[in-house]
Amino acid sequence: MARVVCVHGIGKQQDGEDTLMRSWLPALTDGLRRAGHVGLLDPSDVAMAFYGDLFRPAGRLLAAGDPAYTASDVDDGFEQELLLAWWSEAARTDPGVVPPGAPGVLASTPRAVQGALRALSGSKFFADVALRGMVADLKQVRGYLMDPRIRNSVRARVRDAIGPDTQVVVAHSLGSVVAYEVLCALGPHRINALVTLGSPLGIPNLVFDRLEPPPTPARRPGPVDTLTWTNLAADGDAVALVKDLRPLFGPELRSAVLHTGSHAHDATSYLTDPLCGDAVAEGLK
Repeated sequence: MARVVCVHGIGKQQDGEDTLMRSWLPALTDGLRRAGHVGLLDPSDVAMAFYGDLFRPAGRLLAAGDPAYTASDVDDGFEQELLLAWWSEAARTDPGVVPPGAPGVLASTPRAVQGALRALSGSKFFADVALRGMVADLKQVRGYLMDPRIRNSVRARVRDAIGPDTQVVVAHSLGSVVAYEVLCALGPHRINALVTLGSPLGIPNLVFDRLEPPPTPARRPGPVDTLTWTNLAADGDAVALVKDLRPLFGPELRSAVLHTGSHAHDATSYLTDPLCGDAVAEGLK
């Protein structure tokens, strides 16, 4: 089994294990090199826990693989609340994004949804994401957190990728939620490090309060004396809305804010950072 297990985030339903590893592995190696750790990993030491196909629509796929979603497909409740949370965070970090509630910005639904999608499509963070892709991402997050069948299937993929030789789990975006839940439920294990990247774990009500099992001071993804948890959040990452997870998950958690450029939520932008390299190297004891 792999020494390092990687867990991807949302929007990867058209990819696969090998496709993702072609970008993750060199980025992970670069991060180790930037931190001064060379030769710690062979390609065979790293595996991708892939679950994206569980969100892939069945039947005839459209041109880019996502259903032709529009603003009207953003459901009331969770999806609208998460979209507005992304909008607020993008406006906070990007001066080019008009914030919710600004003069001339309509707050009624569904026009607020249209305004949010329009504002986010012009932001640095979501500039390369098509509207239907944003809506599909909202539905993936809701599907994982609110559909037990999907949640159990995704967890099983990650759990099956972790073996007795696994020392480090590196998880991005929604994958960090999955990895946290799997490790909390795994029981005694020998994993030395959990590295979460661009994580939405701290978003109140929408994510944090829906975690299973519910977080408590005594419940961690591993023992304090054997597992080091490092959380890295980019300053412009609207998905990692809560940057510092220590108040929620305990002071032992290491939390850092990175500068990852215009592609703030991209996994490779996190993996190439020397802080990520240090966190992975520390787990490869």
